[in-house]
Amino acid sequence: MTKLLDDKQIDKQQLRSAFNRSAERYDEVAVLQREVASRMLERLELVKIEPKTILDLGTGTGQCVQWLMKRYRKAKVIGLDLAEAMLPRVRAHGSLLRKPGLVCGDIERLPLADKSVDLIVSSLALQWMNSIDEAFAEIARVLRPGGLLMFTTLGPDTLKELRLSWEAVDNGSSHVNRFLDMHDVGDALMQAGFDGPVVDIEHMVVTYDKVSGLMSDLKTLGAHNVTSGRSRGMTGKERLKMMCEAYEQFRDSSGKLPATYEVVYGHAWAAEAVPEGGSVVQIPIDQIKR
Repeated sequence: MTKLLDDKQIDKQQLRSAFNRSAERYDEVAVLQREVASRMLERLELVKIEPKTILDLGTGTGQCVQWLMKRYRKAKVIGLDLAEAMLPRVRAHGSLLRKPGLVCGDIERLPLADKSVDLIVSSLALQWMNSIDEAFAEIARVLRPGGLLMFTTLGPDTLKELRLSWEAVDNGSSHVNRFLDMHDVGDALMQAGFDGPVVDIEHMVVTYDKVSGLMSDLKTLGAHNVTSGRSRGMTGKERLKMMCEAYEQFRDSSGKLPATYEVVYGHAWAAEAVPEGGSVVQIPIDQIKR
């Protein structure tokens, strides 16, 4: 099983709270998130599929939902997110005659009926799972046979500069979330019974004048460290200063500080034999209100 170590486990209550707080300002700083979603959706354009029911996992403020509703005008599009404060922003992408379905739920325990969805997309949400195996098993359960999963997540080079800078001054505490290797993601897809999984990576870099700009963006996004092993106290000013000084080793020739993101792209098809039965109450798709 591909599962995070205990001290790297995501605290789901803290995660929900973080994204609830970020909902109002999320779009102000979600530049990389929008770009990654756009690149994923460009790949989806190349796939010939006419889904009747589409599910966006970790929908956030609904960028993918907006695109999917325009691309697949006859499909029912549903956005699911752990943070309930995100969902009203997803609904805003609908029209008077057509609104997206909304579900507040956890990807590792999907409250949806077996074999009920034709297409599942998920951009930069799967890195928040404690067990990618459980997440993919749930996705395989709700996909109809022959259905498609297309996703992005983050690999271990993500925020490597920030992680190394913290380790230089405070090696005993967890300050940056850990992310799964592309090969582990591919293995998890196979373990869940998907057909023809394809996984590849791309490195993207966001630059800042100061480390404080990166830290501020992560806080606004709700994407700061929410692992069980994180430091529970306030980070001292002196320690923070030392971390910023350590980060200076990465300043590039243009005078900017880089923040690297290893973006993992993947897609796979649901096998004909689909697992049945989940561990939570299942909602039939036709009962999800628009």
